[in-house]
Amino acid sequence: MIGWLIERPLAAFERRWHYPMDYARTLLRASRRGFWRFARVMPLAAWRDGVPLAAWHAAKLVAVRAEDCGPCTQLVVDMARADGVPDALLRALLHDDAATLQALDANTAMAAHFARCWSTGAPGLADARDAVRQRFGERGLASLALAMSGARLFPMIKSALGHAEACHRVQVGDQPLAPAPLRQTGA
Repeated sequence: MIGWLIERPLAAFERRWHYPMDYARTLLRASRRGFWRFARVMPLAAWRDGVPLAAWHAAKLVAVRAEDCGPCTQLVVDMARADGVPDALLRALLHDDAATLQALDANTAMAAHFARCWSTGAPGLADARDAVRQRFGERGLASLALAMSGARLFPMIKSALGHAEACHRVQVGDQPLAPAPLRQTGA
């Protein structure tokens, strides 16, 4: 009975997002208690407070690219598109082109820069964090920190359980592209 109650939302998520949840089923088979603890942290990746939507999605997309080269990145792209984030912005973030990223609005560029510094261990992290705190306040900083951490958590668990997939192109609208390697930026 419990298995059926768990399977329904997993199957619904797979249908909605075209994203395999086999890793969650593996975790469930291995440890129901572990699965329930994992399920309780899932909402952290969806919490947004005090940050504009495009900036929040930008931080998540940059962060997930540090751990994943396909399926989870695709999921973040699809969720951003569902929230109305423009394809051009998503392609710019996936290309990681400095000139294109500089053309983003200030909030989105700041969030992407912060996520890139955090994800790559760049020396400019403290300055990027301070800029985010100044612009969005403590709530905004906390929102981005949880979104970025949540975005990286899922591919890390998938990889550890043996469910990481080979790298593949990400589809943004009708355009497939290979995300550029995440580069470290300075201050």
